[in-house]
Amino acid sequence: MNIVLHQPEIPANTGNIGRTCVATGSVLHLIEPLGFQLSEKQIRRAGLDYWEKLDVRRYINFEDFLEKNQENLSRSRLWMATTKAMQAYSDVRFGPQDYIMFGKESAGIPEEILAERREDCIRIPMLDRIRSLNLGNSVAVVLYEALRQNDFSGLRTAGELHRLKWKN
Repeated sequence: MNIVLHQPEIPANTGNIGRTCVATGSVLHLIEPLGFQLSEKQIRRAGLDYWEKLDVRRYINFEDFLEKNQENLSRSRLWMATTKAMQAYSDVRFGPQDYIMFGKESAGIPEEILAERREDCIRIPMLDRIRSLNLGNSVAVVLYEALRQNDFSGLRTAGELHRLKWKN
């Protein structure tokens, strides 16, 4: 999977999302401008020691992202997570190489990008009285649904106890 963050503002959220990407084998795409420096202590703290293992790619703007991923996007889909969408994330079928884009914390994905992509827009259902969920939580919710739909391909789905054995 591919996670795209359009102009993220909060380093801790981006660090948490980076750690989730490492845990799932997903690529993190960052579209500038970023509201922080990638070298900031907060992003490294949130990503712990996993940040060095992250496949992270940067783009100067949305057009640069589209251009550099043109070939991959011709074989996959670019989903846009937004509170403005008409369909829930659980109502669509994610492909194994799809891209899921999330907007910045304060404003989401710009409407100029969304306006021509209604069928590609998805939302997480929630009550009317809240504007949005935390960005890191939103990424985890949608990403894990996409992975579930693809049978968690390549991921370890069973664990074991460290000191003891499971009782039957």
